[in-house]
Amino acid sequence: MRITFPFPKSRLLWGFVPIGVGLTLFLGAATFGADGGTPAHNAPAADQYVDVGSVPRTTVPAAGPDAATGSMTVDCGRNEEGHYNADNLVVSPGVVNGAHHVHDYVGNLSTNALSTNRSLAGAETTCAGGDRSTYYWPVLRRLDRTGSDADEAGGGIHGNTGEIVKAESVRVEFRGNRASAVVGMPRFLRLVTGNPVAATAGGADVRAQWGCSGYPDRFTTKYARCPDGSGPTRTLDFPSCWNGLATDSPNHRAHVRFPAADGTCPRATFPVPQLRVTLAYDVPDGTPFAVDSFPEQERDPMTDHAMFVNVMTKERMAELVRCVNTGRRCTAG
Repeated sequence: MRITFPFPKSRLLWGFVPIGVGLTLFLGAATFGADGGTPAHNAPAADQYVDVGSVPRTTVPAAGPDAATGSMTVDCGRNEEGHYNADNLVVSPGVVNGAHHVHDYVGNLSTNALSTNRSLAGAETTCAGGDRSTYYWPVLRRLDRTGSDADEAGGGIHGNTGEIVKAESVRVEFRGNRASAVVGMPRFLRLVTGNPVAATAGGADVRAQWGCSGYPDRFTTKYARCPDGSGPTRTLDFPSCWNGLATDSPNHRAHVRFPAADGTCPRATFPVPQLRVTLAYDVPDGTPFAVDSFPEQERDPMTDHAMFVNVMTKERMAELVRCVNTGRRCTAG
């Protein structure tokens, strides 16, 4: 059958044909992904992802003769209670939705922008042994699905589209120091790791460590692409050299610093137990994912960060210090 086009001699019509075809192909790639697969909404650029096999292995210096080599793990669950909000008690106290992205919590069940030391001390907790500390970080999302908060602050309104992924496991661990014994943290000490505005701040204070399950010695500041049978992980190491005076500081960092690679603390600071939180996720191979961020950070993986407020009793902290200083492997309970 012969096909006849209307207005065959119209230059205007034929000028629009290639534009229309190109627009169709562009929208198709944006909607379904460059490989024509699952839709990805508001996804970071392709260069923000890297195959974990190409990431160099991390080497750790040997512990010194006076090191505190013990550790204590605390079972705080994996937020089965669905404790989420767009607040940040440490950085923006009193400001509801001040984070402009959603945080995922374990530990203290009452934590929000309006929390006080007193309210935290009297709240329920998900942690074994009665640890009322609060541990929190930005949520991870699948970008091939629509989140239930697509029209809410912190979620879709601030560019954080996608369905929140609950971690398959959350490991809360306090470790010793490679150079010397540790002292106890004061109650209500506030800690921050990572920089939520790293993408627009020249990469300062970046502590993001993305990886894959089964690859414990490979960390990258990019999103890690994992092979079949493995899933993305986030390792959040907190500073552990305290100035011995304050539980917070104006920038939420000056009162606690990171040690050198060998464990040595900066002058006029003292080693306290180092908190490490490890998150593991079950995300199907090839599924697009990203962390929540401030809108202008465009979900850059280097912005990964976390916060902690110590609400342990003095007795619990003393038990933790004894454990790590004597080189034992302990479980809170």
